[in-house]
Amino acid sequence: MADKVNFELVSPQRLLLSEAVDMVVVPGTEGDFGVLAEHAPLISTVRPGTITVYQGNAVTDRIFVAGGFAEVTAERCTVLAEEAERLEEIDRAAVEAQIRELREDLGSASSDEERQFLESRIAVAEAKIEAVESAVYQ
Repeated sequence: MADKVNFELVSPQRLLLSEAVDMVVVPGTEGDFGVLAEHAPLISTVRPGTITVYQGNAVTDRIFVAGGFAEVTAERCTVLAEEAERLEEIDRAAVEAQIRELREDLGSASSDEERQFLESRIAVAEAKIEAVESAVYQ
């Protein structure tokens, strides 16, 4: 199994995925990075975006993450995600409604902290919509 990398994706709610894969592409804060077996050790923050899992040349899973941390070793890639959801499980209409509600709340925010929190939630929801849209074209 030296040609595989053990990939684990964990969110606060559950362990989403734990399997040996050929490659995983993670949306790092400094850009997407691919992880194969024997990868150099790395720790990175993760931005909102899509994790893509490969077996051979085929994509086997696409999972939206809202952010978090990734740790890579020669044998393993572990992503601790703030929030994670398979793209096919995302309800676009519900996310669009959430964005509208968050924007309304932003208009009545009473503090900088509240505004920053709402802006952050809007950015994650918009990234989720973008991930769903881009998956349609892949």
